[in-house]
Amino acid sequence: MRIGVFLVAAGFPGMAPGDVLRGTTEAIEAAERAGFDDAWIAEHHFMSYGVCPSAVTLAAVALGRTSRITVGTAVSVLSAQHPVALAEQAAILHHVSDGRFRLGVGRGGPWLELEVFGTGTARFERGFPESLDLLCTALNGGPVAAEGEFFRFREVSMVPQARMTPVVACTSDGTVRLAAERGLPMLLGMHVGDDEKTETIAAYESYATGLAAHIGAAHIGAALGYVADTTEQAVREMRESLPRWLGPGLAGYVPVDGRPPPRRDIAEYVDLLCRIHPVGSAEHCVEKIMTTAARTGLRHLILMVEGAGDRARTLENIARLGAEVLPAVRALRPGAA
Repeated sequence: MRIGVFLVAAGFPGMAPGDVLRGTTEAIEAAERAGFDDAWIAEHHFMSYGVCPSAVTLAAVALGRTSRITVGTAVSVLSAQHPVALAEQAAILHHVSDGRFRLGVGRGGPWLELEVFGTGTARFERGFPESLDLLCTALNGGPVAAEGEFFRFREVSMVPQARMTPVVACTSDGTVRLAAERGLPMLLGMHVGDDEKTETIAAYESYATGLAAHIGAAHIGAALGYVADTTEQAVREMRESLPRWLGPGLAGYVPVDGRPPPRRDIAEYVDLLCRIHPVGSAEHCVEKIMTTAARTGLRHLILMVEGAGDRARTLENIARLGAEVLPAVRALRPGAA
């Protein structure tokens, strides 16, 4: 099992964005000390849900402050930027970190960055396959050229070259098929539980051909992770803290094309997250992680550790997960808990 941390750079009320970003890099340093395998940084634009608008930039800072842990983006919003430019940035981090950088990408949503950055809703709606293929070509070490609907340019050589395989955030059947047909591993969000993750992996396998059919161990599942002395205490603390961030954060998603913004019952959503993820005593967290591994086949989970909404408590949560949960998970086989 690989266990990492997932950092949203969550803008809890009362926290200055600069403090959140500094706390995010501190959390990655703490995750390395605690023994986590990797750390993944989310990217959001123009909202408090997450205050990091460039996951690649913050990953560069974190890589410079660590020596062992892998750092990735979960995810860089591909619909809002040029895929070749993103590949260039990824290649730099790959080389200067001795291969410790991983690039995760996603289609994103119909949000304000499409308008501000000029990429437009058309590219969001139907341009993701073209963008993803260009990115993969650019990360394959050879030259790249484009004659598509959204990108047209002469052949160029990638400098520096780097051979990397991106991870793709998959929240729809179309994106699952896209990733499967290209043999790219999936990132599955923390908004779905074991049943939905299992169904998504089964769909991927039905679409995959050749080597892609054997990529299952490379998929990554995101989950909320929070440990306390008792499960009751952990759930109570998440119910108290998470709505302060999720309420205004989710309200910050502003569509640019007139469609209604996403709506969620925040209390119900927090209850769902606490129920389906490792939120509880150390023993409960171990059991949840191993059950997820056994049911889904996932061997790589990343835990969102910022749920308490406090810099010091996030660092404490990382330390406790590292000391009380990671050793037990690594000592067990899926299904043994």
